[in-house]
Amino acid sequence: MAGPAENVITAARRLIANLIASGETRLRLAVVEWEAERDRMLTLLLLAGAGLIMLSFAIGMLLLLVVVVYWEDNRLQAIGICSAVLFVIAGALILSAKRVAKQRKLMAATLHHLERDREALGPSHD
Repeated sequence: MAGPAENVITAARRLIANLIASGETRLRLAVVEWEAERDRMLTLLLLAGAGLIMLSFAIGMLLLLVVVVYWEDNRLQAIGICSAVLFVIAGALILSAKRVAKQRKLMAATLHHLERDREALGPSHD
C-alpha cells in the first residue's frame, strides 16, 4: 500500500505532466496560428503589390490623358489638380491602412487560451 509521501509524489508527477501537456498544446496552437498568419500575410503582400503596380500604371495613364487633353489651355492647372487629387487619395489610403493594421491581433486564440489557463490556475498575484 502506498504511503502519503508516495501519493503526494504521484500527484505532483501527474500535475507536472498535465502542465507540460497543456503547454505543448498551447505551443502547437501558437505555431499553427503563426503559420496561418504568415501565409495570409504573404498572400496579402503579393496581391497588394500586384494591385499597386497595376493601379500605378492606370493612374499614370489617366494623368497623361488629362494633361494631354488640357495641354493647350490649362496644362499647369491640370497637373496641379491631378497632383492634389493624388495626395488626397494617398492620405485616405494611409489612414485606411492604419485602421486595418490596428484591427488584426496576432495569435488571438493562443492568447485567449493562455488567459483562460491562467484564470483556471487561480487568482493572479499582480
